[in-house]
Amino acid sequence: MATYDVIFIGGGPAGYVGAIRCAQLGLSTAVIEREGLGGTCVLWGCIPAKALLEAALYAEKMKKATEFGVTPGVVTLDFNVAMKRSRAVSTQNSKGVEFLFKKNKITWIKGTAKLASATSVSVHAADGKQETHDARKAVVIATGSRVKGLPQIGLELNKTTVISSDDALILEKAPKSVIIVGAGAVGSEFADVYSAFGSQVSLVEVMPRILPVEDEDSSKEVERAFRKRKIDVLTGAKISNVKVGKDAVTMTVQSGAEKKELQADVVLVAAGRAPNIDDLGLKERGVQLTERGFIKINEKMETSAKGLYAIGDVAGPPMLAHKGEREGMIVAEVIAGHHAQVIDYSNVPGATYCHPEVASVGLTEQQCKDQKLEYKVGKFPFSANGRARTSGETEGFVKVIRGAKYGEILGAHIVGAHATEMIHEFVLARTNEFTVEEIDLAIHAHPTLSEAIAEASLDSLGRMIHA
Repeated sequence: MATYDVIFIGGGPAGYVGAIRCAQLGLSTAVIEREGLGGTCVLWGCIPAKALLEAALYAEKMKKATEFGVTPGVVTLDFNVAMKRSRAVSTQNSKGVEFLFKKNKITWIKGTAKLASATSVSVHAADGKQETHDARKAVVIATGSRVKGLPQIGLELNKTTVISSDDALILEKAPKSVIIVGAGAVGSEFADVYSAFGSQVSLVEVMPRILPVEDEDSSKEVERAFRKRKIDVLTGAKISNVKVGKDAVTMTVQSGAEKKELQADVVLVAAGRAPNIDDLGLKERGVQLTERGFIKINEKMETSAKGLYAIGDVAGPPMLAHKGEREGMIVAEVIAGHHAQVIDYSNVPGATYCHPEVASVGLTEQQCKDQKLEYKVGKFPFSANGRARTSGETEGFVKVIRGAKYGEILGAHIVGAHATEMIHEFVLARTNEFTVEEIDLAIHAHPTLSEAIAEASLDSLGRMIHA
């Protein structure tokens, strides 16, 4: 048995960031993690998926190379090479977290944890031993989330013909045909990757549009781009007659008035995640859950059990790595007895890395309507932006929604190249309660994609210059 000030259960973005901040604040800290450090984001999500998306971008750019005066020889696509690079990048990032643990003198306990009390954790170690560790100040649950299948419609995960996004990140070759069920960020990103590597892709979404949490204009723009790339997009879909065979899957998909019989080598289920709360001993400790099965927390990340905290995916949406990281920072400050800034969940940016990229912060236009807010919209297309023209990446737009009376930024939406990098100007503006007039006051370098942000802001004021 060992005693620490703080014990984190889970070494993903929420857990490892929280642990590092605790160590910086002088607290002796341990992290219990059964897999590699970095969690889903580093091992099975953000990092390896983005490495594959970068490979997909190279593949797509080669198709346009002659327009730029570059004539390549015979171009061949090798998905296995892209996958190996993806796994290598993932491993490198995980090793980076290990280095940070050593640097900050954080103990990594390899094993599976269960709460023995509000201040102690029982661990089934990787070597088979059973041990218990105590926490003087707090135990923080940061166990994340997991992929789930759709057994209710016959799509039980089997790792061969019906796979999850985790399984997709170890495939050695792109399937000849794939049906992706779920067109949120994960489904749309894999549609991009497989299409770029030659797969016949059907993207199926039960909601009326792809990327359903994004602004409707953003969804329409990405759908248009996908259809141009011959991705079969089926929205408002009802799935029936699912038959899972040894080498293929068939299903009937009703999309509006259209009914299709689909067959593919592989079905990728990208329709949601579930919190990892099984066998943690939460019930015995009196930890309350939300209606959707997440751990209920307050603004200080405290659960209903004294001395127990929860952060990251396990504490509920938005299920994003950067949201979990910020919660990790806050919980460390709280445990150390410092004043902690309350997280503003309305200002957490969303990012989808398909091509074109999608990024957003704040309210969608429909949400503004639902809340009966008085607003104005400004929009600027990248087709009118000089830098976008020079790079040949003119798909998409910047859209800003401002309050009609005061000019506050209610929401911002970007579709296009590097959208996920550009959104932070709006995040910073909203954090500091800037108006669209104050965005205009900042001189944007020319030629840059960011000029589109200034132009969209001007458009919301009725005085756009370049379109």
